[in-house]
Amino acid sequence: MNTPHEPHDAYLRTYTEPEVTSLLRELHERGKPFGIQWGSAAVSDLTIDGRLLVDFGDTSVATLLNLLTLLREAGWG
Repeated sequence: MNTPHEPHDAYLRTYTEPEVTSLLRELHERGKPFGIQWGSAAVSDLTIDGRLLVDFGDTSVATLLNLLTLLREAGWG
C-alpha cells in the first residue's frame, strides 16, 4: 500500500479546480458499484492555507486521493 497523503503535504497546493473535479469524476465511477457516491461532491470555494477543499463535508484533497488510492489498489471500478 502507498503511504497515505497527509492534508498538509505541500504538493496538494498545486491541484487546480479542474484536476480535482476530474478526480471526483473518477471517484464517482470507481465507487458506483460499491455505493460510494457523493452526487453533491464538488470543489469547494474554501481553502485551508492555499489547499482546495472538496465539498462533501469540506474534506481535504488528501482524503479524496487516499480514497481513490484504496479503490485503485483494490482494483475496484
